[in-house]
Amino acid sequence: MPERVSVLKCLAVMAVFYLAGPGGAAPLKAETSKAETETQFRTWLDKDLWPDAKAKGISRATFDKAFSGVKLNWKLPDLVPPGTRPTTPKEQVQAEFGSPGKYFNEKTIGHVVAGGRTRAAQHARTLAAIEKQYGVPGAIVLAIWGRESGFGAVKIPYNAFEVLGTKAFMATRKEMFRKELLAALQIVQKNYIDVGSMKSSWAGALGQPQFMPTSFLDHAVDFDGDGKRDIWNSVPDTLASIANYLHLYGWQRGRDWGFEVKVPAGLTCALEGPDQGLKVADWAKMGITRVNGKPFPASELAGEGYLLMPAGRHGPAFIATPNFYVLKSYNMSDLYALFIGHAADRIGNNARGFSQEWGNVGGMYRSDIAAMQKALQAKGYDVGKADGLPGFKTRRSIGDWQAKHGQAATCFPEKSLIGAIK
Repeated sequence: MPERVSVLKCLAVMAVFYLAGPGGAAPLKAETSKAETETQFRTWLDKDLWPDAKAKGISRATFDKAFSGVKLNWKLPDLVPPGTRPTTPKEQVQAEFGSPGKYFNEKTIGHVVAGGRTRAAQHARTLAAIEKQYGVPGAIVLAIWGRESGFGAVKIPYNAFEVLGTKAFMATRKEMFRKELLAALQIVQKNYIDVGSMKSSWAGALGQPQFMPTSFLDHAVDFDGDGKRDIWNSVPDTLASIANYLHLYGWQRGRDWGFEVKVPAGLTCALEGPDQGLKVADWAKMGITRVNGKPFPASELAGEGYLLMPAGRHGPAFIATPNFYVLKSYNMSDLYALFIGHAADRIGNNARGFSQEWGNVGGMYRSDIAAMQKALQAKGYDVGKADGLPGFKTRRSIGDWQAKHGQAATCFPEKSLIGAIK
């Protein structure tokens, strides 16, 4: 599954990074150490990377042009220079876990929705052709475009070979970035774009859809017919590439992504999860209804759906379809996929905001949640990984524990549960 990185997230991370300074590795003791490392980098390019590039059909001329003038970017996060060890903990257990509702900033959603509606009219013919070919609704494509790059307005300023070269040489995930670096070389070798135009985010994601280079090779398409897969400058190529990505990850033509619903008080929230799917008709028989008062579409009733409650009883609930998890393949986050689906509903169907407020829950340390997870594991509950992040397995386990102990099941970690589960 190709790694996805949101530009808006990246810019936020970099803003903090520049203020706080690099934290990924112990600083080198002297400027000469950096100079020595630069020399090691050039040797690594020539002796280590070049043979692999050559084996993949990269010409020496392309290779030399790609790395002409490229130096290590010492401002990137998660760097581990030769001779040092990572200093950033692998698990930030003392980080505060906030309410899922913080993700759904109305200003951000509003920007994506307003921009999407405007561009739905501007690119109506292109979007219709894309939906006909790939089966993905235009509103979904627009929501991703808006979320990833502000419809192409967010600047993508970095030299991709500088970023990927630096990370392949001395990042915490060197092998992954080496693979991406070789893919970037293939992109210019195949003349999809010239070296000078290969701009990326700080994490190496390319163009308006923010594809990693391997994802570009697998999913980018030439939809405007000019012979290039130009996700940097071409709107048709950008939109069609996003749709092709979702299509290849299994988007089911004709199905929605999901529906906001009301879950009866008497129905346990512990039914949540993609491993507890039922026919949408069966969820309806259990008393789950859409918040807008409309019945579930007849075309959805025989299809599988999954209960999704990201904040347990403290926030909106949804019946998600398999297409929700296709959206999640673009960025491995339930909240990201929900943001895209919700924004798309508002772009394409003039839907309103969530009917239920996100509760002001959170403010707990991840270490507290991890301790809760470990206590549940000791009692035989499946919480997934005890990492301080309350995924659906943790949420429903909490709900089951609450019900077993005579409490109202909320299916979400709360401060009152710290120490109570033991």
